[in-house]
Amino acid sequence: MSKRPNVDIDDVVRSLKMRALRVFAAYCGAVAAGFAAPSRSPLSPTNIFAPVSTPAESIFDLSRFVLMVTAAIFAVVFSLLAYAAVKFRKRRTSDGREPAQVYGSIQVELAWTVIPILIVVVLFLAAARVIVNIQNASRPSNALEVTVIGHQFWWEYRYPSQKVVTANELHIPVGEPTFLTLLSADTDHSFWVPRLAGKTDLIPNHPNSMWLDPHETGLYLGQCAQYCGTQHAKMLLRVYVDSREDFNRWIQEQSRPAHIDGRVSEGQQIFERTACINCHTIRGTPANGTYGPDLTHLMSRQTIASGAVANRLGDLIAWIYNPALTKPGCKMPSMGLSAQRAAAVAGYLETLR
Repeated sequence: MSKRPNVDIDDVVRSLKMRALRVFAAYCGAVAAGFAAPSRSPLSPTNIFAPVSTPAESIFDLSRFVLMVTAAIFAVVFSLLAYAAVKFRKRRTSDGREPAQVYGSIQVELAWTVIPILIVVVLFLAAARVIVNIQNASRPSNALEVTVIGHQFWWEYRYPSQKVVTANELHIPVGEPTFLTLLSADTDHSFWVPRLAGKTDLIPNHPNSMWLDPHETGLYLGQCAQYCGTQHAKMLLRVYVDSREDFNRWIQEQSRPAHIDGRVSEGQQIFERTACINCHTIRGTPANGTYGPDLTHLMSRQTIASGAVANRLGDLIAWIYNPALTKPGCKMPSMGLSAQRAAAVAGYLETLR
């Protein structure tokens, strides 16, 4: 019979202690690296650690404070547990008697009651301060106003003062506040662009609002953050922060009626003789539907299907031919067009720039 090898309990405890300390140090290092300074990695367009707008920066600062508090709690609790495990471990010389028990200690009971209450109160006040500051921000007289309407499964953007309507890709100027009025046409949605602001829900018959003041130009991505149906995952957000000059140019181009090209008259006739005109608007033509996205300047957008695919001719033909292949469960029906007729309609839409 083989003998069981002798194990030094003290060595095992020391080994476990060192491993636990290494894990704890690695955790703290990772947290510090993530929160020490906002990241600017181009590989993470939805990076919550790289805020570029005042609301997002306030949320980031709050999250950093909360994590510091909870990390301190973790460090204290972990240290006490490690100390107790090492200090009061069973020793070879132990006689096995139960240690002295403490009952009814007012000091201990007050400590584990008052300290957690104070921690919760501090975290509550910190969060309430951020919420109040964001929600009660003053609205400058020259602020840009945009109405955002959530649909299954796409976004509609209306610029009332500029009389511009577009879809899925929001354009706003850099360095200036933009106030969004959030509405829903059907069910609950949630507008979330992590680097610009926190989540705000779009609720039927209950208008909400939020604001952005981006400090850097660029493309910022987001996502509907409230499950809204089959294609919730492909209800994407694209926010373009432009210089004031580029934004003015974009508004001017979007204000124009559709450009009519006689070379694609066949596709235009097919579009206007099918149910397409009941859902879509193309300004300057008989198409004046409001159920689907405004297509007046469709080709000025980088994507179609609410960011699901790139806005290329081949993808556009496939989308028209059978939308369910790209977004199963989407509200756009197949019109039963042949591949040739779908290509003709796509050729017409390709001229809407």
